[in-house]
Amino acid sequence: MTPTLIFLPGWAYQPTLWDTLRATLSEFPSYAPELPMHAGGLECWADTLAGKLPENALLVGWSLGAMIALVLAALHPEKVRGLYLIGATPRFVTTPDWPHGLDASTVSAFLRGFSSSPERTLQRFLTLQVLGDARRSTLTPQLEACLAKATEPGLDEGLQQLERAELRPLLAHVRQPVYLLHGNRDALMPVGAAKWLAAQLPTAKLETLAEAGHAPLFDQIPELARRIRNFANAR
Repeated sequence: MTPTLIFLPGWAYQPTLWDTLRATLSEFPSYAPELPMHAGGLECWADTLAGKLPENALLVGWSLGAMIALVLAALHPEKVRGLYLIGATPRFVTTPDWPHGLDASTVSAFLRGFSSSPERTLQRFLTLQVLGDARRSTLTPQLEACLAKATEPGLDEGLQQLERAELRPLLAHVRQPVYLLHGNRDALMPVGAAKWLAAQLPTAKLETLAEAGHAPLFDQIPELARRIRNFANAR
């Protein structure tokens, strides 16, 4: 049965981020919902999205969207056929037992900055996403065009959820096939997070790209589409 591709964006991005990729993968039915970003946390968001998912969904999630895809797979396995995760992590913020994230003080500064200067904070976040990427000169304007307006409702809640999210306890319930695509130069969610996920998820395969940052292949849509197509057709 042909899967339906469900595209879940990162924090502060509109579903239009996926338009070109969806068109390139037009042989698959697809849907790109807005992230709920209401109070209650990622599990509540996943419950909201699950009611809109068809059976046999293949989730394509990036960044925060990848985290929500993991929660959906764990809590609503009957809906989820597989996961294609880009720039994924089970935890955004470092702790003594989790070195693969952003320092807590950096994330707190993002939260304070968003309260006082949301536009500047969005631009800083974008800068981190393309930092280290060999193709950032072409990648930056492409991502910038899909950023949400700083006044978009729920962005502050989404940033708070990134700070709080802890998905490691849920991973034992993720049994679907998982493909992890990660940039070796990811400054936002270090590649160590993806390597840890690959080691914890028995059905996971990890591909790392040497010269990519947090948005690998986003400016090379045919290449990204080819990978997703191969994964979808292999299921």
